[in-house]
Amino acid sequence: MKKVIAILSGGMDSSLTAYKMQNLGYEIIPLHFSYGQRTEKRELEAFHNIADSLKVNQRYHIPLPFFKDIGVGTTSLIDSSIKINETGVDKNEIPSSYVPFRNGIMLSIATAIAEKEGAEGVSIGVVEEDSSGYPDCREDFINSLETSINLGTKNGDLKIFRPLVNLKKSEIVREAFKLNLPLDLTWSCYQREEKACGVCDSCRLRLNGFKIAGISDPINYI
Repeated sequence: MKKVIAILSGGMDSSLTAYKMQNLGYEIIPLHFSYGQRTEKRELEAFHNIADSLKVNQRYHIPLPFFKDIGVGTTSLIDSSIKINETGVDKNEIPSSYVPFRNGIMLSIATAIAEKEGAEGVSIGVVEEDSSGYPDCREDFINSLETSINLGTKNGDLKIFRPLVNLKKSEIVREAFKLNLPLDLTWSCYQREEKACGVCDSCRLRLNGFKIAGISDPINYI
């Protein structure tokens, strides 16, 4: 069976990406990164819950402690002294929650694991149009990185799968329901672990997607 290394944060987008790849006939090897983010424990719990629902044979959890050195003074996801944006997404500005080159670093590590496991490639749940304005979620960046990793790997034929990149959040919600993704097991909130805050950029995008899709979000909000 074809294999794919599925970067899985435990959020709705990465979870649906893993489900879609499995639905296409790939053996999923989920990969999760802990990097000192505010909801690190809750995201790891969601990762294991989604991985269990996929009934996978193996999974990777890789801590990235050096991200704390990068994140302090840089990103509100890691540095608690920087305020999480709660006013909505402005596509003309890069939000405080942007972690410098996070997807580039994670995709590079995932590529190394893909080589080790003999996988066809890596999947990632980036969403360009409806994202928070992160530069490393843009399809141009993913295309460029795919070219680069194939210049620097043994066989030079790896793929970066990003099946959601051109979808809106409402379309992602509908796709998730079609594939019976257990959305109650996913976690999107940037700043709380017991109940989602409902006001950070990630919660706002998620709630708006459910609202447009006409479906109730199954997770709890404060």
